[in-house]
Amino acid sequence: MSLDKDTVAKIAFLARIDVPEAQKDALAGELSSILDFFEQLREVDTEDCQPLTTAADMCLPMRADRVCNTGSLEKVLSNAPEREHDCYVVPKVVE
Repeated sequence: MSLDKDTVAKIAFLARIDVPEAQKDALAGELSSILDFFEQLREVDTEDCQPLTTAADMCLPMRADRVCNTGSLEKVLSNAPEREHDCYVVPKVVE
């Protein structure tokens, strides 16, 4: 698949990145070669392959889920820069 400068400019706009005009031709060539590689991967026969979540077939060790003493509330909240009642106070991150 061949990309032109206009397509690269549209991709850059959608990705919210600034690509200088002088680099658009080179970037078009690089992106085209990446897409060509994906086209090659489509030709590989994967009919008998099972999907993998990891490269190694292993299970994580399990432990018993039990309630334990985590310490007193005062000890836990002693490092809080600011607290209200029995909770940490943190800056708002979502508006």
